This record gives sequence, structure tokens and C-alpha cells, in this order.
Amino acid sequence: MDRELLLEIGCEEIPASWLPALTQQVGEAVVAQLNAHRLPPEAPAETYSTPRRLTVRIARLAERQSDLEELVNGPPVSASFKPDGTPTPAAQGFAAKQGVDVAALEQVETPKGKYLAFRKKQRGKTAVDVLPDILAGTLRTLTFPKLMRWDATLDDGKGELLFGRPIRWLLFLYGGRVVPFTIGRTASAQTGQVQEIATGAVTYGHRFLTTSGRAGRAIKVRSFDEYRARLLENFVILERAERHNKIARELDAKAQRLQGRVSRVVHGESGLLQEVPDLVEYPSVVGGTFALEFLELPAEVLTTTLIHHQHYFPIESDDGRLKNAFLAVINTEPDNERTIARNAERVVTARLRDARFFWEADRQSTLASRLDRLSTLLFHKKLGTYLEKSERIAKLAKWIAREALGADEQVAGYAEQAARLAKADLTTDMVREFTELQGTMGGIYAREEGQPEEVWKAIYFHYLPQGVEADAPPSRAQLGKAALTWTAVSLADKLDTIAGLFWAGERPTGSRDPLGVRRLANGIFRILMDLEHLSGVNRTLKVEALLKQARNAFADTGSWDLSNLIALIAFIQERYQAGLEQRGFDRRNVRAVVQSKAFERLSPSSALRLLAAMSTFVDSAEFVQLATSFKRVKNLAKELDEMEFEKLELMDGNLSMLLKHPTELALLDEIEKRRPVIQGSVALGDNYDRALSEASGFKPHVDRFFDDVRVKTDNPQLTQARLRLLRRLEALILQLADISEIVPDEAKPT
Repeated sequence: MDRELLLEIGCEEIPASWLPALTQQVGEAVVAQLNAHRLPPEAPAETYSTPRRLTVRIARLAERQSDLEELVNGPPVSASFKPDGTPTPAAQGFAAKQGVDVAALEQVETPKGKYLAFRKKQRGKTAVDVLPDILAGTLRTLTFPKLMRWDATLDDGKGELLFGRPIRWLLFLYGGRVVPFTIGRTASAQTGQVQEIATGAVTYGHRFLTTSGRAGRAIKVRSFDEYRARLLENFVILERAERHNKIARELDAKAQRLQGRVSRVVHGESGLLQEVPDLVEYPSVVGGTFALEFLELPAEVLTTTLIHHQHYFPIESDDGRLKNAFLAVINTEPDNERTIARNAERVVTARLRDARFFWEADRQSTLASRLDRLSTLLFHKKLGTYLEKSERIAKLAKWIAREALGADEQVAGYAEQAARLAKADLTTDMVREFTELQGTMGGIYAREEGQPEEVWKAIYFHYLPQGVEADAPPSRAQLGKAALTWTAVSLADKLDTIAGLFWAGERPTGSRDPLGVRRLANGIFRILMDLEHLSGVNRTLKVEALLKQARNAFADTGSWDLSNLIALIAFIQERYQAGLEQRGFDRRNVRAVVQSKAFERLSPSSALRLLAAMSTFVDSAEFVQLATSFKRVKNLAKELDEMEFEKLELMDGNLSMLLKHPTELALLDEIEKRRPVIQGSVALGDNYDRALSEASGFKPHVDRFFDDVRVKTDNPQLTQARLRLLRRLEALILQLADISEIVPDEAKPT
């Protein structure tokens, strides 16, 4: 008979940013432990969470483990019996070890011959006996961004139990009955207030709200349906989606009463509406106002104060202008809404007074006059101060604008000026207090100084983009006249940071990337992939040329360690491939494009166009067959060393004089005939449809070549000539992609 399993881990408040991942993780951990203990669930795990609890419910779970049958191998049969058939000491010893007679053993066939074996059968334990180990394993398995020591231990021989937050209670029911389990406390910590945590059939409601009795009292439950209903009676909404919808409804209703709407910044950029359901157990919304005079502050300062610092929702009018009002989500049902709103207004007003003071004080000095102060801010101990970084990116931005993007001297000068001033806002009081506004405030202060749009917008947006997605901000409309200067400054800043950190030996490892280097690389590839759309410049930029210019800035500091340089190139190639895959292209196609190109030929915008063109070709049977044949071409071409091939091509390019068979001469003719179209498309970084069509045309000629011609012959010169022919074909197609990567593994010739 199947029974319901219900687990609730009650904790001190878990940070909202942890909860979405933890909610999924706790369900996966329980299921993994059940499977590992031969107690697979017969219904999917349902997971729920609030700031104070992680809950898993499995509607149907078997009462007993599945039986274990294990075949234990013993000695070879040849060593187990004497000529007269009596067992040898080896057979007797093996049988004794298993606790049976030799007659109970069986003979099994293995790759090494016949062996004696014993089929050991173990009856499964009851679920109640196994579930304590499953809970222990779950608690040990859960991972957190930060772990706490809270003087807790488990009786599993692994010592102290670290957890994201101290556990306060455990609800653990199977079929309505409590599964016994205890979290111990260290002897030094155990007092009247610090005691062991034993599982029970109780949960706890809202800390402050109750319909009767004492708030936060223990609530007895026996099933999930009762558990959910009793929590709701005690002001805890278990389902996150319900909390989210309740907040969204009340925000819209309150905003309409204030004759406005929730600011679009909340929906488009901040993610606040996705965060607040994980901050509360029973949400309500109250509205507040602040003095009209604070609307003179930049909108970015107001929204940052309200959203990032207070988790409040700004209100705007229908024309998109901010109103002097906000909405706050609270974790209670207000008896006196006005009192709560007044307290929120006091906090907001104090914050905005500080912001206004910083705003007025910072504008007493220009950004240019602040540059010297950057010498007091360390960028990296091996890379110097922010003043040194500013000089590097100013020089690099000017080079990118003029040489890479083809800008005139005026625009290149704007890029240089914007890059030099880009980090100056780090010395302002506003950015010291509101660190989220770095870059943004620099652009605003530059605008207030009267700097041209090409300068102030380049500063404002220079930390962006932070993702490789096609819709990652900023948009071309936001950039306006500064599109080209922003491109140069944003690339220069990111390239300088990546090159510098790798020069200093700071590499991301595994999932760890504390300096955000992967995010910077994503930003670079977003710009380069969509260069024409973002900047209006129709040029094919190579990653290697840009990176080389950034690397040169550190030549005076010291030579590059070879291992760091190799790691940098590998990192860029890995992010390049990941970025293309994030754009939704098939992984095999991406691998084909990336692996066929030497590092110095990597061009993200060209790769994007090539992959788009490939999507219409790769599914055709003809192209897949060509790709399969190309795998054979590559394998045979390896017989001729690449250096030797290049040497022979330089010495004697007239291959037709060395070939004899009409089929191989026909293939050579096809290569020379189709070469101009393919090479022309590659050179322009465009018109890949035609190039791929030309490449597809090789299929019948390659097939006939392999049908009619034997590559390896008794004539060394003829063999070499045929290998050169295959090398030529390989080199031409590799200019597009290594199409052998497109072939499914089962279709690849061995």
C-alpha cells in the first residue's frame, strides 16, 4: 500500500535570493535519496517554500524497499573442484564466507570463464526504517551560497551539520505518522534554550498573525491537505505562485487609487516582483508618498532608493514620469495601514535626503577634476589603480573607434574622452552610497556638465551589456547618437579587464567566477554578434585582433606567462561557443563553426550569419551525406602533414599534372570552380547561403572519387598527389565549417 510522505524543514529566515533554487533542490535531493535507498517514489515530488520553511510532499511512496538481489562471484570453477568432484578449500572457504553449503553455490559464465557465485537476496526494509537515513542524506546534500555553523550534529558519523540557516523544527510524516529523527546539539551549546530538534507532527504559522490563541504556536497536522489548510488559517500562504498573484493584484489596485501604475523599471529591469514573494508569508500592500521636491532627483536615483534599498515599488503616471508615491509589500495584514505607511515614508524620506545631499555635493566638481582621485582606488594589486585603468581604456577605445570601427577623428576623440571619464564616478558620494549606480551616475553627471550625447551616453551604458542574449540592454534606440562611441568604450573596458585579469593569473574556475569575467565575455560577444544592429557599423571584427590590442597594454608591465595566455585563448573560445549556443543554435552546428576556425579568425557576427544559413541546409539528406563523406576526407588527409602540404603547394601548385584518373581530375576541377564563391563569402562574412550551396555541390563528386579511386597506391607520388587533393578540399570546406561535426555519432564512419 502506498502512503503519503510529507517533510517540512523549518528554519530561520532564508534569504529571498536563495529560495527559488533551494525549493527545486530540496525536492531533487529527497528523490535522489529515495532512489539511492531503493524506495523510488510512485508520484512526483511537490516542493513548496516560504522564507521560514522548505516543504516536500510525495503523494505515493511504497511501504517497503525493493528487495536486493546481488550476485557475488567466487573462485574459478577450475580451482573449485578436485578431479573426483569434491570441493577444494577455495570453494569451501567461499561458501563458508557466504554462510551456505557449497551445494547452494551456482556456476556463472563471465568474460574470464566459469566462476562459482552465490546469489545473495536481501529483503527490503520497511519505509519507516529507511526514511531517517533519507532525511539525514537530504540535509547533508543541500547546498547553500553560504553555510552556517549552529552547533548541530547528526548521528551518521559525519560530524557537524552545516546549514544555510539554523533549523528550528522538522515536520516528517509518513502515512500520517511521525518518522523518528533527531538533530543533536553539541554538548557545549546545549542549554535550556538550545536543545535537540526532534521530528514531530507539528508546523508553525505566521510569527505575528493568528485567528485565535498565540501567534506562532505549534499546529498539529496529519496530512498535506490538512497542513496546507491549517497554515492558511494561520496566515501562511504556502504556494509561491499564490503569494505572487496576491501581490500583483494588490499592487495594481493600490496604484490605481494613487492615480498611477507600477513603474516599468520594476517589470523590465529590477526583478523586484519576482523577489518579494520570497520575502513574505502572508503579503499585503500599503501605499506611501514623499515630498514633491525629491522628484528633482534623477529618476535612476529615486528608483534605486526605492527598489534596491527598500524593496518598494515606485509609481509612475500614464506618461511614464515618476510620481511622489510608492507601494510597499509587508508581511502582515495591517490593522492601521496609515501608521505602517507613515513609518515607511520616514525611512524613504531619510534615504532621499541623503541622496539629494550627494547629488548637490557631487556636482560641485566635474568628472575631469575627479580623475586624480582615481589614483587612490585600487583596481587590482597587480594591475594598478583605476586611474591607470582609465588611461588604458581611453587609449584602447580610441583605437577601436578609429581602426576597428572606422570612425572619424571627432568620434574617436569622443570615445577616448568617454573612456577616460567612465570610472570617475567611483569617487562620488552618490556611487559610494548607491553602488548599483556606478556608470549610470557618471553618465548623468556628464550630461549635467553639458557633455555631448556621444560622451555621456557612452559613460552611462558602458557596463552594459551583461548578457549575450539578442535583447540584452541597451538597445539602439537607447544609445542614440552614442551608438558608436559606446561600442568602443564598452568593448575597451571589458577587454582590458579580461586581458588584465588573465595576465595577473586570475582565472574563473568551475562554477566560481567571483570577478564576473564570464559576464564580461558575454557582453563582448553580444556587441560583436549584433555589431551592425547596435552601432550601425557593417564591419567584420575579429576577436583576436581586439584582444591582442588589449593585451599589448600590459607588455610594459611584464611579459605574458605562456600558461596564462593559453588559458585566456581557451576561455574566449569556450565563451564564444557558449554564447552561440545561448542564441539557440544547434550545438553540433556551433561546434562545426567554432572548431573549424583558428583563433585569429573568430568573428562572432560572421558566425551568426553562417549558423543562420546552415540551419536551412544541415537537415537535408544530401548535406548529411556530404558531412559523412567529409569525415572520411579529413581522416585520409591526415596522412599528409599540414606543413608538408603547404610546402608542396608553394613549390608546385599545378596538381592536375600529377593526377591521372578522370574522377579525381573532375573533383579538382570542382574545387577550383567553387573556390571563388566560398572564399568570397568567407572574406565578406556574408552570403553564406550561396557558399553552403556550392559546398553541397561537392557531394556527387566526392562519392564518385571514393567509388572510383584508391587513394593509397604503390606509386608514392600519386598517393601524395591524391592526399594533396583531399587536403585542398578539406581546407576549402573548413573555411566555412567542420561539417563532419554535424553528423550524428552513430552515422560517423569508424
